Amino acid sequence: MENQPSIIVHGGAGAIKDDSLAARLDGCKAAALAGWNILCAGGSAVDAAEAAVVILEDNPLFNAGTGSTLNSLGQVEMDAAIMEGTSLRAGAVAAVQRVKNPIKLARSVFEDGRHVLLAGEGASLFARANGFSECDPAALIVENEKQRWASKHGTVGCVALDCDGKLAAATSTGGTFNKLPGRVGDSPLIGCGTYANTFGAVSCTGHGEAIIRVLMARDVVQLLQDGIEPTEAAGMALDNLEELTGSTAGLILIDARGRVGFGRSTTHMPVCYVTAACEAKTTV
Repeated sequence: MENQPSIIVHGGAGAIKDDSLAARLDGCKAAALAGWNILCAGGSAVDAAEAAVVILEDNPLFNAGTGSTLNSLGQVEMDAAIMEGTSLRAGAVAAVQRVKNPIKLARSVFEDGRHVLLAGEGASLFARANGFSECDPAALIVENEKQRWASKHGTVGCVALDCDGKLAAATSTGGTFNKLPGRVGDSPLIGCGTYANTFGAVSCTGHGEAIIRVLMARDVVQLLQDGIEPTEAAGMALDNLEELTGSTAGLILIDARGRVGFGRSTTHMPVCYVTAACEAKTTV
């Protein structure tokens, strides 16, 4: 029997000024609907998740792609990952520069199949070899970021379930403000910031070093495997992160039944989700 598709996106966990809340929610809604249209046309969860994240990467409000925060040298270095749950295929890139949409490059690594994660200049060489045009690094830096060289809340992500019952997760980020060159966060690390299998799919956002230490994405999916419903699983994972590391985060997830869940221990996390039972719903 055909499955009922569902999709959920997040725009990063952290403090958000009131004057940008509405625009961030609109950005998340546009991303979720882009992915939803693909699912409704019979497209794959991987295609839907990638398309949604591209929308967020192209929106300068979010810390991913265009609008990424700056490292200690005033440069943009980006991480991204995408994973499909049935095959456990995954592709990721880390500390990549001069690529407008790192999630597309991660998808190319996914399709190539030889490796899971490429980093730094190796990722750039792979991009050139696979026909990705390089962009001027300055084109990724929005004026607001250049002027204040200050942190934005973290990461963007999407999780989707398609009509064939396949789950996928995609995550993209510019990382943390003033990070050391070469720093890699949780987003491109499978099982940390991004994970999918046949039980569920997860995209995380927050303090990457803490998320890495607890393997938060895989931890959440294990809770789904144990029969915990998505929203409760999200809360349990956040409690575990705080207990073990003292850190805060946010996450979105979908289980094999298409039930969406999300949670945050930060002040805000813009989210939009669409299921067969509802129109697009947004929340912070």
